[in-house]
Amino acid sequence: MSQQPFNERPTPITAAGVRQQPSGMPFQRYVPFGTIDLPDRTWPSKVISKAPRWLSTDLRDGNQALIDPMSPARKRAMFDLLVKLGYKEIEVGFPSSGATDFDFVRSIIEEGAIPEDVTISVLTQAREELIERTVESLRGAPRATVHLYNATAPLFRRVVFHASKDEIKQIAVDGTRLVMEYAEKILGEDTVFGYQYSPEVFIDTELDYALEVCEAVMDVWQPSEGREIILNLPTTVERSTPNVYADKIEWMSRNLSRREFVALSTHPHNDRGTGVASAELAVMAGADRVEGCLFGQGERTGNLDLVNVALNLFSQGVDPEVDLSNIDEIRRTWEYCNQMSIPERHPYVGDLVYTSFSGSHQDAIKKGFDALEADAKAAGIPVGEQTWGVPYLPIDPKDVGRSYEAVIRVNSQSGKGGVSYVLKNDHNLDLPRRMQIEFSRTIQAKTDAEGGEVTPQQIWSVFEDEYLPTPDAPWGRVQLRSHQASSTADGTDTIMVDAVVDGSDVTLRGTGNGPADAFVAALAQIGVDVRVLDYAEHTLSQGSGAQAAAYWECAVDGKVVWGVGIDTSIVRASIKAIVSAVNRAQR
Repeated sequence: MSQQPFNERPTPITAAGVRQQPSGMPFQRYVPFGTIDLPDRTWPSKVISKAPRWLSTDLRDGNQALIDPMSPARKRAMFDLLVKLGYKEIEVGFPSSGATDFDFVRSIIEEGAIPEDVTISVLTQAREELIERTVESLRGAPRATVHLYNATAPLFRRVVFHASKDEIKQIAVDGTRLVMEYAEKILGEDTVFGYQYSPEVFIDTELDYALEVCEAVMDVWQPSEGREIILNLPTTVERSTPNVYADKIEWMSRNLSRREFVALSTHPHNDRGTGVASAELAVMAGADRVEGCLFGQGERTGNLDLVNVALNLFSQGVDPEVDLSNIDEIRRTWEYCNQMSIPERHPYVGDLVYTSFSGSHQDAIKKGFDALEADAKAAGIPVGEQTWGVPYLPIDPKDVGRSYEAVIRVNSQSGKGGVSYVLKNDHNLDLPRRMQIEFSRTIQAKTDAEGGEVTPQQIWSVFEDEYLPTPDAPWGRVQLRSHQASSTADGTDTIMVDAVVDGSDVTLRGTGNGPADAFVAALAQIGVDVRVLDYAEHTLSQGSGAQAAAYWECAVDGKVVWGVGIDTSIVRASIKAIVSAVNRAQR
C-alpha cells in the first residue's frame, strides 16, 4: 500500500477540531536540504558494539570559541584531564594562530607531559608560512599529527574564495605536499608523524567533488600499510537531519579507494541540536573516529559532546574506553578551564539529570530500587553487580560518581513514592504503602502552603514531629515511661505500663494475645478505644544494638491513623507505635 509523503500530508486537526495556523515567519527564504540516493544503505540496521577512536578538540576548537581563551594554566589543566580520562588523540592547538598556542604546544613537549601512547594533533590552514610554523611547533613530540583543512562547499567557493573546483582542490593538494616536506625537514625519526585532511563544510559539499578532493590528497600522501591517513568529514554547520549525514558517510566509505588505510573521522557541530545523533549514525555508517569536546563546547551551539556519546555507549553495555566514573570532578575541571557553567539539564552531568520531582516517576523509581535489591539478594551478589534496571534512570548515578541523594527531590508535584524514597534512602524507614499515602499528604500540604522544594532534612523534621515526638517536646494525651510484659503458659500476655496521661502519672494494666494486644486493652482503662487494622516492622541496622521500626495502623475512637515506633526492642517499638497513633488521633 502506498503512503502519502510526510511533508504532503494535511495539517493535523487537534482534538478540539482546530487546525494549526501559518506562523507568518519567512520560511520560504530557506532551501530544504536534499537527500542522498542510497537505496541500499546499510547503516539503519547496524549496532555500535565498540567505542570509536576519540579525538578531543577541547584545546583547539573548544578553546577558540571562548570569550576568554584559556590561560596556559587552564590549558594545562584541561590537557592533564584529557590524558587522565584516557583520550589517546588530543588536538592541542592552532600553533600558527599566535604565540599562546605555539608556546603551549612547545611546553607540553619540552616538559614531557605527553604520554608515549598519546598522539597530539595541531591544526593549520593550507598556507606555506602557516604550515612551516605549525610543523615547527611539533619538534621533539613523540607522536604527532598535522591536521590541514580548506573549505570545499559551493557557498564558500563562490562567496569566500571566488575560486573554481580545480583551484580549491589544488589548495588541498599543495597544502598536503607542503606538510610532508616540512615534516621531513623539521621532524626527526623520533616523532611518529601522521596526517589528517578535512574538506571543511563537507556536509554542504557535493559528494562526488568531496571524493575527488580526498582522492587527490591521498595521491600525494600515498596511504599504505603503516601509513594511515585521517580523512575528517565535518558537519561544519549542521544543516541536515542526521540520517542524511549518515548516508553521506556511508557513500564516502564505500567509494574511497585505499579504504583500509583510511581512518574516516566525523566532526559534527550542533546547530540543529542533533550533533550526538549525527555522530552515532555516522559510526553506524562506517566512521572510525569521532571528534568533539567535553560537554559539547565549541562555536555557536557547540561541537559534538564526547561525554554524551561515550555514556550513551556505556548505557548500552559498551565500554566507552574513557574513564567517566567521576563526572563531577570532570565537570569542575571543565568549568575552571572554560570559565563557563554546565546547565542543570545537560545530559549525564547536569545537577538535575538524575532527579525526579514527578510523583509517578518517583513511585516507579522507588519500586525499581526495591526490585534491584531483591534481585541482587536472590542472585547472591552485591547490588552494584546486578544488571541495571530502574525506571527513569538510564544508568546508575553511582557509576559516574553521583550519590542517590538527589535522585528524588520533593515539591508540590511529588507523591508518596518520592517522600517514602527519601525516608528509606536516608533513614532506612520502609513505610507501608497506606502510610506512604498518609504522610505524603502531610508533605503535600506543606509544599502547597509554602511552595518550592522540600529538602530531605525538612521531610525528616516533619516526620519526627508527626510520628516521633521526643521526650523533651511531648505532645498528645499519652507519654510512655516504662513497661513490663510477661506471658503465661496458656499464651496470655500481661503488660504493666507506667505513663503520663493528660499530665498525670498513671499505671496501666492489660492482658491480651500478645504484648500489643495487652497494651490496647490497657488503654481502654483510660477511655481510649483502639482497634488495630494493620502493622509492619523491620530492622534498621545489623548487630546486637540494632534498632527496629514498627508501623501500626489503628482506628482510634473511629479515626484511622498510623503510628511509628523505633527502639532496640521490637516490643517497645510496637508499644511506641500505638502510643504514636493514639496521640496523633488527638492532635
